[in-house]
Amino acid sequence: MKHAIMPTTPEIWFRHLFSAQAALDGGVVRRKSRDMERVVGREAFLAEIHRRGFSAVENAGQVIVFCNAEPVRVIAG
Repeated sequence: MKHAIMPTTPEIWFRHLFSAQAALDGGVVRRKSRDMERVVGREAFLAEIHRRGFSAVENAGQVIVFCNAEPVRVIAG
């Protein structure tokens, strides 16, 4: 089984996240919470999401980033 190579710096991790085609199209990207915390840290992650005007949610060890400025509504929960 082939595994993805983990970006080694916060800058590379963010570049990889926000250069995903879904992010470039204003869509949704998903990453493991533990990878986000280990590579960039929660505080830096939240600051970057806020700086870009995006929203993010976390569930079951995954962080989902909405790469646009539209409001996010939980419609069931």
